[in-house]
Amino acid sequence: MTIIPALDIIDGKCVRLTQGDYTQKTVYNERPLEVAKKFEDAGLKRLHLVDLDGAKEGTVRNWKVLETIAGKTALVIDFGGGIKTAKDVEIVFESGAYLATVGSMAVENELEFKNWLTRFGADRFLLGADVKNEKIAIHGWQETSELWVYDFIEKYIQEGIAQLFCTDISKDGKLEGPSIDLYKSILEKFPTLNFIASGGISSLHDLEELAKIGCGGAIVGKAIYENRIKLAELVTFNV
Repeated sequence: MTIIPALDIIDGKCVRLTQGDYTQKTVYNERPLEVAKKFEDAGLKRLHLVDLDGAKEGTVRNWKVLETIAGKTALVIDFGGGIKTAKDVEIVFESGAYLATVGSMAVENELEFKNWLTRFGADRFLLGADVKNEKIAIHGWQETSELWVYDFIEKYIQEGIAQLFCTDISKDGKLEGPSIDLYKSILEKFPTLNFIASGGISSLHDLEELAKIGCGGAIVGKAIYENRIKLAELVTFNV
């Protein structure tokens, strides 16, 4: 299972939100490159970089942070938040991301997203399924749609998407453990999917449980920043 550290950006700073609430913000570091370099120095290979300003405003904002980290580390970066146009996708790739993370667009503008899959290749996208009560949430979790998560996944597997991460909003940032039952259910329905768990991970035990049910990866955020899980432990796990 691949461990993917999360780095969330507001105003160019590394932050974490609780349950996607912009009023519950903790600033961990004002220099995201320092954080990314720590991940790389510890032996981690990937980075989940989220432009929270972009997610809220509907346009990519913190691409300069992406450019800096991509230029000064060898991390394989997926970048998301505010990607709404093909030009945004171009900016993200030109700034050094290997994968463009898309969630809301795949719900609200299915035709345009499918055009991107054709133009750039489905393998260059990481599909994000943010979930609340098994329904897809959009706009940085500020709205919940009526789209059932299983229908959402099924639709885009048929379009060539092979990698997806799912975040249970009710768990995110609370360090109460991941939604094992939800993820197990998704994996049972879509056994060939490279499924990445996200939200609520608070310990190595959580990661062991996720690996046991067949997750291909896990995004870890707050647990790292609050020293619930040490980077050295993640590298040992990340085999």
